[in-house]
Parts: sequence; C-alpha cells; structure tokens
Amino acid sequence: MGDTNGRVVAGGNATGNRLDQLNGPIDVLIDKETNSLIICDSRNRRVVRWSRRSGTTQGEIFIDNISCWGLAMDDQRYLYISDTDKHEVRRYQIEDKNGTIVAGGNGKGAGLNQLNIPTYIFIDQQQTVYVSDRGNHHVMKWNKGEKEGIVAAGGQGDGNALTQLSSPTGLFVDTLGTIYVADFGNHRVMRWPKGAKQGTVIVGGNGKGEGANQLYDPIGLSFDTHNNLYVVDCNNSRVQRFSIE
Repeated sequence: MGDTNGRVVAGGNATGNRLDQLNGPIDVLIDKETNSLIICDSRNRRVVRWSRRSGTTQGEIFIDNISCWGLAMDDQRYLYISDTDKHEVRRYQIEDKNGTIVAGGNGKGAGLNQLNIPTYIFIDQQQTVYVSDRGNHHVMKWNKGEKEGIVAAGGQGDGNALTQLSSPTGLFVDTLGTIYVADFGNHRVMRWPKGAKQGTVIVGGNGKGEGANQLYDPIGLSFDTHNNLYVVDCNNSRVQRFSIE
C-alpha cells in the first residue's frame, strides 16, 4: 500500500511462451499453501504456477492446451478453471491434470446446463460455482453436484436496463450471496442481491470515459477486507479503488 512503483513477480521478459515469459495473463490467484502464484496465461493456452520465493526466474506449466480465462480456489484447495473453448468450468485437485466438470460442459448454448464463453468465476464456502456467462449476458450459479445452473443475475438478454447485463466479466460474491459483477459492455459495476430480479449500479454507469465516475470496459474486480472495491478499468489502463457502503 502506498507504493508508487510495483515490482515484477512473474514474467517481465517480453511476450513469449518460454517458461520465463507470459502472453496475455488474464487472471491470477495466490496459493498460500505453496507460496506460489497460479496464472491463467491465456494466449499461451496454459495455466502456470510461479513460486513467490526470491530467486525464482521461471514458472512451471500446471495445465497445457486450455483456453483458460477465470481461476478460483476453494477452502479445500481445489482449483477451478473456466474454459472459453469448451464452455465449461472444471475443478482440479492441485496435482490432477484432468479435472471434473462442475458447470457447463454440454457445448455452447443458453440452456441451464450450458455456458457460452464463461469468463471469471467465484466459489463460495459451499463450493457453489458462480460464473460470468459472457456470451449469454448473465451470471450463472451452480450448486455443488447439480447438472444445471440457475440464472443469478441478468438473463434478460444483452442490454443496459437494471435487469440486464452486457458481456459480464469480473465477479465477487459476499457471504450474504450478493453478487458484484463487472458489466463490461455497459461500463459499470452492478450489485445484485440474492434472489433479486434486478441489480443496482454501484460504480460507473455514466457512459464510457475516463472521468472519476466513469469506467471504460471494466473487466476484473476484487474486494479487500475494508470493503474497498478494486476495478480493473481495462481501456483506461488503470485500476480504480472505490469505497463501498
């Protein structure tokens, strides 16, 4: 906190597919157990693990040949990865390369057992899978072990009404089941209470732009323990922090 400069912890050796390079990293999480980063290295079609210990100069390939976008880890250290080619989310044990389908996996589509370009994912303490189903313009919720999901936000087609989303991406769900979602195509962040038919705009929604109250293609979001919301404001090339009541 307070630093004006960051430091490189993975990659940083130009674009490429060597083990010391990344190409289009789009999601990352910290595995505290092994003190390592797990990175969706999207344009290299792989998920890599990169130790945080000093002196580390390259990563190791965890899963190869996967069109990954979103990553999440549950309390049991299962890793969840969304696959935008196969339109599915799989759960992996850390040393297991095959995984189990936990959402989608029935081809591209709008059925309750299907996904259409799943992007970011969130896993709650009950191992419920929430997924931003970008091509269907809604957020799906898959209870553990279920063969079909539930539309949890959006689902009224592509649009900017409070009942709609447009190409949703970044995702966070609080302990009450309230969904926070980066509404990419509408340049806003929405809050969607559990079971609600419509959401509220909590950030942006003032058209695309670079003003303090505007976003331009928000793609990722995260909260800290003080209820500060961090938004990756993609086409403004910045990260914004907002205090959320």
